[in-house]
Amino acid sequence: MIKIGTSGFSFADWKGTVYPPGLPEREMLSFYEKELGFNALEVNFTYYTLPSQKSFAAMSQKTSGGFEFIVKSFKGMTHEIRNKETGEMIDNQDTFKKFKYSLDPLIGDGKLAGVLAQFPYGFFPNRENFGYLERFKEEMGDVALVFEFRNQTWMKEGTFEFLSKNGVGFCIVDEPKLPKLMPYIPRTTSEISYFRFHGRNPNWFNVPTSVRYDYLYSEEELKEFVPDIEDISKKTAKTFIFFNNCHAGSAAKNAAQMAKLLMKHSSE
Repeated sequence: MIKIGTSGFSFADWKGTVYPPGLPEREMLSFYEKELGFNALEVNFTYYTLPSQKSFAAMSQKTSGGFEFIVKSFKGMTHEIRNKETGEMIDNQDTFKKFKYSLDPLIGDGKLAGVLAQFPYGFFPNRENFGYLERFKEEMGDVALVFEFRNQTWMKEGTFEFLSKNGVGFCIVDEPKLPKLMPYIPRTTSEISYFRFHGRNPNWFNVPTSVRYDYLYSEEELKEFVPDIEDISKKTAKTFIFFNNCHAGSAAKNAAQMAKLLMKHSSE
Protein backbone atom coordinates (compact mmCIF):
# COMPACT_ATOMS: atom_id res chain seq x y z
CA MET A 1 0.00 0.00 0.00
CA ILE A 2 2.19 2.83 -1.30
CA LYS A 3 0.70 6.29 -1.79
CA ILE A 4 2.51 9.12 -3.53
CA GLY A 5 1.88 12.85 -3.64
CA THR A 6 3.32 16.28 -2.98
CA SER A 7 3.59 18.60 0.01
CA GLY A 8 0.90 21.06 -0.98
CA PHE A 9 -0.81 21.42 -4.35
CA SER A 10 -1.80 25.07 -4.82
CA PHE A 11 1.18 27.16 -5.92
CA ALA A 12 1.30 30.15 -8.28
CA ASP A 13 4.39 28.79 -10.04
CA TRP A 14 2.62 25.49 -10.83
CA LYS A 15 0.33 27.26 -13.28
CA GLY A 16 1.69 26.57 -16.72
CA THR A 17 4.20 24.01 -15.40
CA VAL A 18 1.98 21.49 -13.59
CA TYR A 19 -1.51 22.88 -14.21
CA PRO A 20 -2.95 24.42 -17.39
CA PRO A 21 -2.31 28.21 -17.25
CA GLY A 22 -5.97 29.18 -16.83
CA LEU A 23 -7.02 26.50 -14.33
CA PRO A 24 -9.01 28.10 -11.46
CA GLU A 25 -7.69 27.40 -7.96
CA ARG A 26 -10.92 25.67 -6.94
CA GLU A 27 -10.28 23.00 -9.61
CA MET A 28 -6.63 22.31 -8.75
CA LEU A 29 -7.21 19.54 -6.22
CA SER A 30 -9.44 17.44 -8.47
CA PHE A 31 -6.95 17.97 -11.33
CA TYR A 32 -4.15 16.87 -8.95
CA GLU A 33 -5.96 13.58 -8.34
CA LYS A 34 -7.65 12.84 -11.67
CA GLU A 35 -5.16 14.22 -14.19
CA LEU A 36 -1.84 13.99 -12.35
CA GLY A 37 -2.81 10.65 -10.82
CA PHE A 38 -1.83 11.28 -7.18
CA ASN A 39 -3.77 9.47 -4.44
CA ALA A 40 -2.49 11.34 -1.37
CA LEU A 41 -1.72 14.90 -0.34
CA GLU A 42 0.35 16.39 2.45
CA VAL A 43 -1.53 19.53 3.49
CA ASN A 44 1.00 22.23 4.41
CA PHE A 45 -0.97 25.49 4.76
CA THR A 46 -2.06 24.25 8.19
CA TYR A 47 1.43 25.02 9.52
CA TYR A 48 0.84 28.75 9.00
CA THR A 49 -2.80 29.03 9.99
CA LEU A 50 -5.23 27.00 12.08
CA PRO A 51 -7.53 25.36 9.54
CA SER A 52 -11.32 25.36 9.55
CA GLN A 53 -13.65 22.39 9.26
CA LYS A 54 -15.16 24.11 6.24
CA SER A 55 -11.91 24.09 4.25
CA PHE A 56 -11.31 20.40 4.98
CA ALA A 57 -14.90 19.49 4.11
CA ALA A 58 -14.45 21.23 0.74
CA MET A 59 -11.15 19.43 0.09
CA SER A 60 -12.71 16.10 0.95
CA GLN A 61 -15.61 16.68 -1.45
CA LYS A 62 -13.19 17.35 -4.32
CA THR A 63 -11.45 13.98 -3.94
CA SER A 64 -12.54 10.37 -4.44
CA GLY A 65 -13.12 7.78 -1.71
CA GLY A 66 -9.64 6.26 -1.82
CA PHE A 67 -7.81 9.58 -1.56
CA GLU A 68 -6.01 10.31 1.72
CA PHE A 69 -4.67 13.38 3.47
CA ILE A 70 -1.77 13.87 5.84
CA VAL A 71 -2.14 17.22 7.62
CA LYS A 72 0.90 19.13 8.86
CA SER A 73 0.46 20.40 12.39
CA PHE A 74 0.15 24.11 13.18
CA LYS A 75 3.34 25.99 14.18
CA GLY A 76 1.80 26.69 17.60
CA MET A 77 2.16 22.94 18.27
CA THR A 78 5.77 22.52 17.08
CA HIS A 79 7.69 25.78 16.62
CA GLU A 80 6.05 28.37 18.86
CA ILE A 81 5.77 26.30 22.02
CA ARG A 82 7.95 28.35 24.36
CA ASN A 83 7.70 31.84 25.78
CA LYS A 84 10.30 33.89 23.88
CA GLU A 85 11.39 35.78 26.99
CA THR A 86 11.36 33.10 29.69
CA GLY A 87 11.95 30.01 27.53
CA GLU A 88 9.19 28.18 29.42
CA MET A 89 6.67 25.92 27.70
CA ILE A 90 3.44 27.70 26.76
CA ASP A 91 0.07 26.20 27.66
CA ASN A 92 -1.14 25.38 24.14
CA GLN A 93 -3.87 22.90 25.02
CA ASP A 94 -6.47 25.13 23.37
CA THR A 95 -4.44 25.15 20.13
CA PHE A 96 -4.45 21.35 20.06
CA LYS A 97 -8.22 21.30 20.63
CA LYS A 98 -8.89 23.74 17.76
CA PHE A 99 -6.54 21.89 15.40
CA LYS A 100 -8.04 18.50 16.21
CA TYR A 101 -11.59 19.84 15.87
CA SER A 102 -10.80 21.06 12.33
CA LEU A 103 -9.90 17.52 11.24
CA ASP A 104 -13.40 16.13 11.87
CA PRO A 105 -14.62 16.26 8.23
CA LEU A 106 -11.59 14.26 7.04
CA ILE A 107 -11.96 11.77 9.89
CA GLY A 108 -15.69 11.43 9.18
CA ASP A 109 -15.03 10.70 5.50
CA GLY A 110 -12.26 8.20 6.34
CA LYS A 111 -9.69 10.33 4.52
CA LEU A 112 -7.36 11.43 7.32
CA ALA A 113 -4.31 9.16 7.20
CA GLY A 114 -2.52 11.08 9.93
CA VAL A 115 -0.83 14.25 11.14
CA LEU A 116 2.78 15.22 10.44
CA ALA A 117 4.52 17.17 13.20
CA GLN A 118 7.75 18.73 11.95
CA PHE A 119 9.89 20.08 14.78
CA PRO A 120 12.38 22.90 14.24
CA TYR A 121 16.15 22.70 14.03
CA GLY A 122 16.40 24.13 17.58
CA PHE A 123 14.28 21.34 19.14
CA PHE A 124 16.76 19.03 20.88
CA PRO A 125 16.38 15.59 22.50
CA ASN A 126 16.22 16.43 26.20
CA ARG A 127 13.90 15.26 28.96
CA GLU A 128 11.54 18.21 28.69
CA ASN A 129 11.17 17.81 24.92
CA PHE A 130 10.58 14.06 25.16
CA GLY A 131 7.89 14.93 27.71
CA TYR A 132 6.38 17.37 25.22
CA LEU A 133 6.31 14.67 22.52
CA GLU A 134 4.40 12.41 24.93
CA ARG A 135 1.91 15.19 25.61
CA PHE A 136 1.57 15.82 21.85
CA LYS A 137 0.57 12.17 21.44
CA GLU A 138 -1.93 12.42 24.33
CA GLU A 139 -3.50 15.62 22.98
CA MET A 140 -4.02 14.07 19.54
CA GLY A 141 -5.69 10.94 20.93
CA ASP A 142 -6.18 8.22 18.34
CA VAL A 143 -5.04 10.32 15.35
CA ALA A 144 -2.06 8.62 13.68
CA LEU A 145 1.12 10.69 14.04
CA VAL A 146 4.44 11.04 12.23
CA PHE A 147 7.26 13.09 13.77
CA GLU A 148 9.91 14.80 11.66
CA PHE A 149 13.10 16.03 13.32
CA ARG A 150 15.38 18.57 11.70
CA ASN A 151 18.41 18.13 13.94
CA GLN A 152 20.63 15.08 13.74
CA THR A 153 21.13 14.93 17.53
CA TRP A 154 17.88 12.92 17.46
CA MET A 155 19.68 10.15 15.55
CA LYS A 156 20.03 7.64 18.34
CA GLU A 157 18.39 4.37 19.28
CA GLY A 158 16.54 6.02 22.17
CA THR A 159 14.55 8.11 19.68
CA PHE A 160 13.46 5.09 17.64
CA GLU A 161 12.57 3.16 20.82
CA PHE A 162 10.51 6.11 22.07
CA LEU A 163 8.62 6.43 18.77
CA SER A 164 7.96 2.65 18.57
CA LYS A 165 6.75 2.51 22.16
CA ASN A 166 4.33 5.39 21.52
CA GLY A 167 3.21 4.12 18.10
CA VAL A 168 4.41 7.26 16.33
CA GLY A 169 5.84 7.14 12.80
CA PHE A 170 9.37 8.32 11.98
CA CYS A 171 9.69 10.70 9.03
CA ILE A 172 12.45 9.49 6.71
CA VAL A 173 13.91 12.57 5.05
CA ASP A 174 16.13 13.23 2.10
CA GLU A 175 17.62 16.69 2.40
CA PRO A 176 20.97 18.34 1.68
CA LYS A 177 23.96 16.48 3.12
CA LEU A 178 24.91 19.34 5.40
CA PRO A 179 26.38 19.11 8.91
CA LYS A 180 23.70 19.09 11.62
CA LEU A 181 20.77 18.39 9.24
CA MET A 182 19.10 14.99 9.40
CA PRO A 183 20.75 12.18 7.42
CA TYR A 184 18.70 9.78 5.32
CA ILE A 185 17.83 6.84 7.57
CA PRO A 186 15.23 4.37 6.28
CA ARG A 187 13.68 3.24 9.58
CA THR A 188 10.11 2.58 10.57
CA THR A 189 8.50 2.84 14.01
CA SER A 190 4.74 2.49 13.42
CA GLU A 191 2.14 1.15 10.99
CA ILE A 192 2.88 4.14 8.74
CA SER A 193 6.16 4.54 6.91
CA TYR A 194 6.82 8.02 5.65
CA PHE A 195 9.31 9.36 3.12
CA ARG A 196 9.68 13.12 2.68
CA PHE A 197 11.86 14.44 -0.12
CA HIS A 198 13.05 17.99 0.46
CA GLY A 199 15.56 18.20 -2.38
CA ARG A 200 19.30 18.70 -2.06
CA ASN A 201 19.78 22.44 -2.42
CA PRO A 202 23.25 23.05 -0.88
CA ASN A 203 22.28 26.64 0.02
CA TRP A 204 19.63 25.39 2.48
CA PHE A 205 20.67 27.69 5.33
CA ASN A 206 21.52 30.74 3.22
CA VAL A 207 18.45 31.31 1.07
CA PRO A 208 14.80 32.28 1.72
CA THR A 209 12.51 29.35 2.48
CA SER A 210 10.78 29.89 -0.87
CA VAL A 211 14.02 29.01 -2.67
CA ARG A 212 15.25 26.40 -0.17
CA TYR A 213 13.26 23.70 -1.97
CA ASP A 214 14.46 24.64 -5.46
CA TYR A 215 15.75 21.26 -6.60
CA LEU A 216 14.80 18.67 -9.21
CA TYR A 217 15.89 15.08 -8.54
CA SER A 218 17.38 13.20 -11.47
CA GLU A 219 15.96 9.79 -12.37
CA GLU A 220 19.23 8.20 -11.21
CA GLU A 221 18.87 9.84 -7.79
CA LEU A 222 15.28 8.62 -7.46
CA LYS A 223 16.19 5.06 -8.47
CA GLU A 224 18.47 4.80 -5.43
CA PHE A 225 15.45 4.99 -3.12
CA VAL A 226 13.34 2.31 -4.79
CA PRO A 227 14.80 -0.75 -2.94
CA ASP A 228 14.38 0.97 0.46
CA ILE A 229 10.80 2.00 -0.31
CA GLU A 230 9.93 -1.55 -1.44
CA ASP A 231 11.61 -3.04 1.63
CA ILE A 232 9.99 -0.70 4.14
CA SER A 233 6.54 -0.94 2.54
CA LYS A 234 6.56 -4.69 3.33
CA LYS A 235 7.01 -3.93 7.04
CA THR A 236 4.15 -1.44 7.42
CA ALA A 237 0.45 -1.18 6.62
CA LYS A 238 0.88 2.01 4.57
CA THR A 239 3.77 3.88 3.00
CA PHE A 240 3.51 7.54 2.11
CA ILE A 241 5.95 9.30 -0.22
CA PHE A 242 5.75 13.07 -0.43
CA PHE A 243 7.89 15.46 -2.43
CA ASN A 244 8.39 18.85 -0.80
CA ASN A 245 10.67 20.30 -3.51
CA CYS A 246 7.68 22.33 -4.67
CA HIS A 247 9.57 25.20 -6.34
CA ALA A 248 8.45 25.57 -9.99
CA GLY A 249 6.58 22.27 -9.98
CA SER A 250 9.60 20.00 -9.34
CA ALA A 251 7.70 18.03 -6.69
CA ALA A 252 4.92 17.02 -9.10
CA LYS A 253 7.46 15.95 -11.75
CA ASN A 254 9.50 13.90 -9.30
CA ALA A 255 6.42 12.31 -7.65
CA ALA A 256 5.17 11.16 -11.08
CA GLN A 257 8.65 9.79 -11.89
CA MET A 258 8.81 7.92 -8.58
CA ALA A 259 5.39 6.37 -9.18
CA LYS A 260 6.58 5.06 -12.57
CA LEU A 261 9.84 3.72 -11.13
CA LEU A 262 8.01 1.82 -8.36
CA MET A 263 5.49 0.40 -10.83
CA LYS A 264 8.28 -0.75 -13.12
CA HIS A 265 10.24 -2.25 -10.23
CA SER A 266 7.26 -4.20 -8.87
CA SER A 267 6.44 -5.66 -12.29
CA GLU A 268 10.00 -6.92 -12.89
